[in-house]
Amino acid sequence: MSATGTPRDFDNLIDEMKWRGFFEQCTDEEGLRKLLASERVTAYAGFDPTADSLHVGSLLPIMGLVHIQRHGHRPIGIVGGGTAMVGDPSGKTELRQMLTLDQIEINLEGIRTQLSHFIEFGDDAGLLLNNADWLKDYGYIEFLRDVGRHFSVNQMLARDSVKSRMEKGLSFIEFNYMILQAYDFMVLNRDHGCRLQVGGNDQWGNICSGIDLCRRFNQSEVYGLTFPLLSTATGAKMGKTADGAVWLDADRTPPYDFYQYWVNVDDRDVSRFLRLYTLLDRAHIEELEKLEGAQIREAKKVLAHEVTAQVHGPQEALKAEKAAAALFAGAGDASTVPSSERPAADFAGDGLSLLDALVDSGLLKSKGEARRMIRQNAVRVEGEQVSDEMFMLTEELARDGKIALQVGKKRHHHINLV
Repeated sequence: MSATGTPRDFDNLIDEMKWRGFFEQCTDEEGLRKLLASERVTAYAGFDPTADSLHVGSLLPIMGLVHIQRHGHRPIGIVGGGTAMVGDPSGKTELRQMLTLDQIEINLEGIRTQLSHFIEFGDDAGLLLNNADWLKDYGYIEFLRDVGRHFSVNQMLARDSVKSRMEKGLSFIEFNYMILQAYDFMVLNRDHGCRLQVGGNDQWGNICSGIDLCRRFNQSEVYGLTFPLLSTATGAKMGKTADGAVWLDADRTPPYDFYQYWVNVDDRDVSRFLRLYTLLDRAHIEELEKLEGAQIREAKKVLAHEVTAQVHGPQEALKAEKAAAALFAGAGDASTVPSSERPAADFAGDGLSLLDALVDSGLLKSKGEARRMIRQNAVRVEGEQVSDEMFMLTEELARDGKIALQVGKKRHHHINLV
């Protein structure tokens, strides 16, 4: 599925970015406005393959590239096979785990597939590149001589991405990341005419270093635009839950759970998320923003449907919506609720411990946590609250060949007896 839509007038991009909430800092807003209004601009964002899937935190730069393409410009997605071998210290409090070449290659393939789901690549529409192509064979001495000599250590130490790590320690390999990212911008500017880099606001220092390198190497005027670093209204990091990250990969976060993440966001976040994470037009979003009180739930359903459809496709979004209706309104199709299979024999006789079932299903991480949730009256079996930590699941509890477990209001799991 491509989210590119119909290209619009070049000069509307910054205004839309500002209205939607993407615009945090720009190295030269006036100059960038003139450039965007006068020609088709190539812009890039980078994604380091630290896992085989991106997560919700990566949706902001992805949507930024989507809007760039929708307005008629050309996006470049950089999958950092080279920089992943070093690790970006930006926004991190400790050294990233070093990845093997095999791990990086597996991660690269997963991320390439996900980016292609949002952005049209190929021909002149957009490019999907791997910076290992120009970094991995560059000799260390040659790189220091050609590129490193243009960097001031004093300036590098002043960058926020470095200063924030000085107290806990910054490895020499991470210290070099800024130079590698700057070199990426220079190569993209030289070889592909790239004039704009976009990314999270924690990338500001790295982007500025790239702009300086483009001037020195290519005598080219280029620009940087950063997006805000988002947290939810409750202060939680965007895309993080008690169960961990919300992934874009359906095997890591099932579409139903993904839908539930969005339909259960804080009321205060709905307007902001509709602007940032959907492609609904301004008039539609502003109508939804007028909803108050219990009606906000309808805006949340629209948000959840739109984002799930973009990530997993319209059919999966509809399935998740119907599954939610089945659980919360007593109607619809519950077939997409997360589920697992167990032999019916496990439930014969004394049955299966509820504590084991909660942990084995992934609803809770440990028996200790399961006990605490039961004591807090947060666990239900087939819709009935359970307060006994020694509760056993037996065949008699099954309905239509399954036993429904629930933790809190949001987490559900069906055990299918086979």
